[in-house]
This record gives sequence, C-alpha cells and structure tokens, in this order.
Amino acid sequence: MRQLFKNPTRIFMIFLVATIALGGTTACKSKKKLAAEQAAAAFEAKVTKAKKDLNAIINGTSDMTLDEQRKRVAQIKGYNINDPEIDKLISMAEKEIDFQQAEFDRKAEEERLRKEEEARRRAAQSEYAVIDNKFRDIAESKSMDAANAQIGLTLQQFASPDVPVLIIISQSGSMNDYDRPTTAEKFLNYLKDVKAYKYTVETVKRDSLGKITEIELLKK
Repeated sequence: MRQLFKNPTRIFMIFLVATIALGGTTACKSKKKLAAEQAAAAFEAKVTKAKKDLNAIINGTSDMTLDEQRKRVAQIKGYNINDPEIDKLISMAEKEIDFQQAEFDRKAEEERLRKEEEARRRAAQSEYAVIDNKFRDIAESKSMDAANAQIGLTLQQFASPDVPVLIIISQSGSMNDYDRPTTAEKFLNYLKDVKAYKYTVETVKRDSLGKITEIELLKK
C-alpha cells in the first residue's frame, strides 16, 4: 500500500480510469433516459393530435375532406394506442363520417334528380313551344287557304282529329278548372276563325308512335 502511495502517477491514472468509467456509465444512462423521455413526449404529442383531429371530425370543424377524414381515422386506429378515450372517439368519428357520407350521397342524388327534372322540363318547354308556334301560325294566317294548310299539317301531329283538347281556365294548387272540352280539329278551326291564340301548352300526352293523344292548354 505504501508503495502505491509512493507512485503519484499511478494513483492519478487509476483515478482517471475510474472517473472515465463512471462518467461513461452515467452518460449512457442519461442518453437512454433522454431517448425514453423523447419517445414519451412524441407519443403524448401523437395522442394529443389524434384527439384533436378526432374531435374536429366529430364536431364537424375539420378542414379535411370526407376521404381524408376516413384515412386519418384509419391511421389513428393503426397507432394501436389502446386508450379507452381514443377508442370511443374513433367510434364516434366513424359514425359521423358515415352520417356525413350518407348526407353527401343524398344531396348528390337530389341534385342529380333536380338536373334530370330541369332537363325534362326544358325539353318539354321546347316541345311545347313548337306546338304553341303551330297554333299561333294558324291564328295569324293571312288567308283562309293558308290557315287550312296549317291546320292540315298540324293535325298530322295528332293521333286523330278527335283527340281531346282540354282548356284550363283557372288553377288552384294542383287542381285545375276546365272549360268545356273540345277536339283538336274543332280547336284548330276555332283559332282560324278568331285569329288569335291566347293559350299556352301545359301538358301533352303521346302514344307509342309519338302522336298527340291529349293536350292541355292554359288560358292566358
């Protein structure tokens, strides 16, 4: 022992080695602790962000599209957080997404039907405008011969000269009040005589050949 103390250099070297060894162990432990703390912080941040996104989806305040919301929920499920609160939020978010998707599909279908109805109405108006113009041409013919020629051409559009012509004189909701019924031939000759067309086509029924089988006119 005395010999050991007589060699200061050796004592210093032993102390230095011990210090380095102790410091290395401490440094290693510190790095592991830091890594664990960083991992815990990252996990906590992930959980916090997951809750925020899920609540935004549930409350309808998310700026993500429905497809993006669905992918985000699937991503959060993939984290396997195993937290009862997260699990509940995931379930609520999935239900909200399904509800919003159903609403989106319903509105899309309503819009599709609206466009179809609008197209049908425009087509009907276009068709009715042609008929209105034919009737107007008869009324405004400059001679009896011209009117008779127009009547002959127009009657070709009807299934027969006796096709009913119904004249609406008033409307109340879905109820119509009609004038005395007449026929296509009688009505066209009436237009020739009065030389005025004060009606507009309301509805038209056709047979399989496209011939008019019934027509409703609204009196102006």
